[in-house]
Amino acid sequence: MIAHTSGSGRPIVIIHGFGVDHRIMLPLEEAIGDLPWRRVYLDLPWAQGAPPSDAASALDVASSVIDDVRSALGEAPFAIIGNSFGAMIGRYVAHEMREQMLGLATLAGVFEPRHDARIVPPRQVLRVDAAVLDAAGDARGDFAEVSVVQDAASFAAFTEYVLPGLRGSDPAVIDRIAADYTLPAVPELAHPEPFTLPALHLFGRQDDVVGYEDGWHFRDHYPRGTYAVLDLAGHNVHLEQPQITTALIRDWLRRMDAEAASTHSPGA
Repeated sequence: MIAHTSGSGRPIVIIHGFGVDHRIMLPLEEAIGDLPWRRVYLDLPWAQGAPPSDAASALDVASSVIDDVRSALGEAPFAIIGNSFGAMIGRYVAHEMREQMLGLATLAGVFEPRHDARIVPPRQVLRVDAAVLDAAGDARGDFAEVSVVQDAASFAAFTEYVLPGLRGSDPAVIDRIAADYTLPAVPELAHPEPFTLPALHLFGRQDDVVGYEDGWHFRDHYPRGTYAVLDLAGHNVHLEQPQITTALIRDWLRRMDAEAASTHSPGA
């Protein structure tokens, strides 16, 4: 479901992660908002306000995203960026619709869907402001469970962009899809030819949810891919390291702009 659009220009489809909604991705407006890209934010089936859904697997979610994209964009070229579970869906869409793609980006992306097979670092919290935790109230547990940087700025971002989606999600839909969380095939293996468009894969060094090594495994599949593993960052890497995230996303957008200009230049 298309939850929110903003801006004008070439489309960029933005997909959130598991158990939250599109609001977790709104901080990307800082990176994209002044550039000529139309942001198309999706809500996945469990999101608050989403229409009733019988989606029962990751494949059902991916298929519905393709349907929504085709309905909204037709045959127009577009870029896609996904976070966590949304990155797995984004990679599926990018490979299935490669002829329309401008580029692909993932933030803390799920590359190994089987939780027990992921290579992840041990849980580690690197920065703690006890006063922030003491004042967090009933949000403390959710915040402390995932955050590597537990300071005022990180908590403010969490309460504005993450918590509303967590609390508004439909647990029945979440449980149904969680029971069939894996796609039938890894997108890079189902479509083994290298993905030669500009790509960005951004990870948190202390991300104990998805890690970073499983994504690095596919580095040769993305010959135009920037890989970055950020210290002082966990699974909410774009909230804990917003300035570096902004710089890397803007670089990815510039690379897509240059690719488009080169493709359409006289004599190209």
